[in-house]
Amino acid sequence: MAADFSLAEYRTGSDPRTLRDALGCFATGVTVVTAISGDGVPVGLTVNSFTSLSLDPPLLLVCIAKAATCAKALIDAEYFAVNVLQNCQQPESIRFSTRAEDRFGTTIWSPGEYGAPVLQESLSVFECIAHAVHDGGDHHILVGQVVKASFDAQLDPLLYFRGSYRRLHFD
Repeated sequence: MAADFSLAEYRTGSDPRTLRDALGCFATGVTVVTAISGDGVPVGLTVNSFTSLSLDPPLLLVCIAKAATCAKALIDAEYFAVNVLQNCQQPESIRFSTRAEDRFGTTIWSPGEYGAPVLQESLSVFECIAHAVHDGGDHHILVGQVVKASFDAQLDPLLYFRGSYRRLHFD
């Protein structure tokens, strides 16, 4: 018996909305990338374009929107941290994705070993030294060499899929 796809939505095309919706079908973790600006102020931004790049040397990359108010501070920082959020940190994800002036005011954090802000209770944290910055269209591709990694194996990740926050469901 053939499957009935008449009720399923299937789209194809090269327009921006189709591309954005298709990319949204890739479930991602949610991170907050943090650093200390040149004038000593903590800066941070919610980012879901994050991936490991190399194990030898240990490199990762994050993509920072060029239009973000803290983009320059993040790409100019000597050290930065990638805070992988756990499922109870949705408020932090939202706070760091807005244009709020003081994103750190109600966020519990402490300086990491290399000075970059580490958000308390994150699932994992990668403290990095800046390795390279590349052009990526409307984003900067920030590559960091991991100098310290930590994680809590008891926690579950905050996920983002098709424009909504999601949770893992284990059987």
